[in-house]
Amino acid sequence: MRRGAVAALASAALLLSAACSGGGEGDGGPSGRTGSPAASGGSPPPASPSGSAGLPPAKGSAKVVSTLSEDLKSPWGLAALPGGDLLVSSRDEGTVHRVDGESGRKTLLGSVPGASPAGEGGLLGLAVAPTFGADQLVYAYVTTTSDNRIVRMNYDEKRPAGQQLGAPDTVLRGIPKGSIHNGGRIAFGPDRMLYAGTGEAGDTELSQDKESLAGKILRMTPDGEPVHGNPEADSVVYSYGHRNVQGLAWDARKRLWAAEFGQNTWDELNLIEPGKNYGWPEVEGQEGKDGFVDPVAQWKTSEASPSGIAYAGGSIWMAGLRGERLWRIPLSGKNTGEPLADPQPFLEGKHGRLRTVVSAGSDRLWLVTSNTDGRGTPQPGDDRILLVEVE
Repeated sequence: MRRGAVAALASAALLLSAACSGGGEGDGGPSGRTGSPAASGGSPPPASPSGSAGLPPAKGSAKVVSTLSEDLKSPWGLAALPGGDLLVSSRDEGTVHRVDGESGRKTLLGSVPGASPAGEGGLLGLAVAPTFGADQLVYAYVTTTSDNRIVRMNYDEKRPAGQQLGAPDTVLRGIPKGSIHNGGRIAFGPDRMLYAGTGEAGDTELSQDKESLAGKILRMTPDGEPVHGNPEADSVVYSYGHRNVQGLAWDARKRLWAAEFGQNTWDELNLIEPGKNYGWPEVEGQEGKDGFVDPVAQWKTSEASPSGIAYAGGSIWMAGLRGERLWRIPLSGKNTGEPLADPQPFLEGKHGRLRTVVSAGSDRLWLVTSNTDGRGTPQPGDDRILLVEVE
């Protein structure tokens, strides 16, 4: 039996269910998924040529070509190290493992002190410093007993397994926490600045409050300071009016994209511009109201409940939790962000809930499942990191 309904893809892909509004990440009833991760190894063939004028084809493809790693517990953040190995965080156990990018062998680096897992909070996003070769710094988004915060740790692989992470140094504190809507994605942008997606922690009014760090996309220096060019010189707030941002990615033009959970109507993919208001809780989805930025694409939560996103092959790829599918949004290159064609779903119901997606090259993605997070139905071997060949 497939897990989640296979919906016809319309020009806008979309309507939402109240099940997501209560839990923030989608809480549809579990069912048995079909298929299983492919076991074959080896490198996938190169992607087919893209469409005309350097644009991606209107229709693409996505195929799981191997399973890198299994038996992960509540995986959330994923970050690539120089050389191709991966770091993966466990939301509920508060640990970070290194995963060999070829063999899938896991090595425990250590726990992150101060992580206080509960509800949708815990040890969430990871990011590797762009200066990692010189300073070996790893960043993490952590829910503590009092707040959400961003910390950084020195990673010393010469130390014994389980003791390779240094004491966390707090980069930014005071992001409101809740049992739901903690955001949690962090990433370094092309400008080498650190970005973070936050949630409104269940207090909708915080999204419109520019003095609060909740319901925002934040931009800061690697030390957690406001960046020159931010909308307010003394603030790390980059955009506001968000409900729960868990996906951040940049395209070939260095434009920032973000995915976020809707409530009762629409999940969203947004093209982010500094200082703009993305509407929550005044607007949800494409309403065309003055003063608010409409999403580029929208989905009903039974089809999405998006978490991580990545850019590869001229498209944004979006992982769906409740929707249990991988969405492809081909980019047209227009300044408005209008997609080249309708979003296209892949892997529907085959691997359960999908949490995180990271580019593994121009035609490949790392895809992390999320069936041990308390809302899925784990199968033997869950959770997994899958290698997906895309076009």
